[in-house]
Amino acid sequence: MIAQMKKVEFDALGDIALVHACFKPLILDYKRRMVQENSSIVKELFYKDLNIGHKALFIFHVYYDHAIESKEEFYWWSAYYMAQPKIWSAIKIGLQYFGDEPMYQLLEETEIILQRYHCPNTLEKFAVTREDLGSNRELAVAMDSLYLKFTNIAPLTVIGISNFIRGNHEIFVKIEH
Repeated sequence: MIAQMKKVEFDALGDIALVHACFKPLILDYKRRMVQENSSIVKELFYKDLNIGHKALFIFHVYYDHAIESKEEFYWWSAYYMAQPKIWSAIKIGLQYFGDEPMYQLLEETEIILQRYHCPNTLEKFAVTREDLGSNRELAVAMDSLYLKFTNIAPLTVIGISNFIRGNHEIFVKIEH
């Protein structure tokens, strides 16, 4: 599941391209496993098979890809992952692994707001919808602020992850000569 590329390619990739290149073999393996059997056990086994760097990259990238789309997506995916404490915790642990305190703090702030508006902490009673923001003005204003912070911090997070990969390439990339 480790990305393979020539040194020239590795050195030439921009930050987001490098992060995507290292994520691609992970998501392809994940999707391959899900086609065979889409179950929580298979998902957990996939995640367990990853090294700590791949775990951090995979879980943040999946969250980021969804949450960056819009304020509504940021709200829904944050609430959805928060309703799955293992996943929410893994996202924050991954940010700590990459040394990304600003994004970690933003997720902590997001968690406080979501708890204030009684977002569920399990999937059993999960009834959060993207439309919630249209019916709750205070929640919408809070999410506006958090999403703005997210869109400002996320590019720095991507740069930080890219720099981490460049400094620890052996965890993420097999350099072909």
